[in-house]
Amino acid sequence: MITSRRNPLVRRLRALGQRSGREQEGLLLLEGSHLLQEVLRSQSPQIGLELIVTPAWLEAHPNALGAWEGPVRWHHVTEEVLRAALSTVHPDGVACLLPLKALPEPPGHTSFVLALDRVQDPGNLGTLLRTALAADVELVLLASGADPLSPKVVRSSSGAVLKLAQERLRPEERLGVRALAERLQDLRRDGLQVVATLVPDASAPVEVVPYWELDWTRPTALVLGNEGSGLHPELLACCSHGVTLPHSPRVESLNVAAAAVPLLLERRRATMTAPRS
Repeated sequence: MITSRRNPLVRRLRALGQRSGREQEGLLLLEGSHLLQEVLRSQSPQIGLELIVTPAWLEAHPNALGAWEGPVRWHHVTEEVLRAALSTVHPDGVACLLPLKALPEPPGHTSFVLALDRVQDPGNLGTLLRTALAADVELVLLASGADPLSPKVVRSSSGAVLKLAQERLRPEERLGVRALAERLQDLRRDGLQVVATLVPDASAPVEVVPYWELDWTRPTALVLGNEGSGLHPELLACCSHGVTLPHSPRVESLNVAAAAVPLLLERRRATMTAPRS
């Protein structure tokens, strides 16, 4: 039983909350019972795990791992130690370490891509990833912005990162935008329509229509802009189409995570109801 907050395990877990720590160890930190359940539902039972648990949690969940067959390394800690090690204000007694190699690999061919331009807020990014998973997005591309594997994003996505392939192209803003622009151009060459999301009455180098007028049955990459500055001009120049989400003029713009919901689900509706040839 680990009882000291100075134990090396505490430093190790706190380091895994940062990108450099995750890359150094090749591990993803997942905080809480819900994310552990998502791991057990979505991952191969042969993968090795590390569990950090309190006695109270273990007593309440004696069969938590069910039929899990992979190797498990247990760390028994006090509640005080767990609070010191995690970013969750009130941890519920468990954390899990999952190898990064267990996360979904980007597919070789995609027909529905979500591209995010410098989305900064972890809560917004987590909601976007969860919505993307619900809409059957196959790949999420990110130009810098919030780290999709940070504890706050992972929690707010309710574990969507465990099931949804994503690539953070570059953490630096300028290089991230440039890298995403190159990927969008590649997607256009592969036959995808690259769709910019714009505020009503925005000027753009492409035809802009209300989102329900777009032919969503085509292979599509939907591009959403930064919360404050919108879509970067370099990325807008890569787009072949533009859509708006008309709303009351009483608000200037919609939250990026809120705007994504009807857009992403419209694509799913269109493909589900399209006539079958």
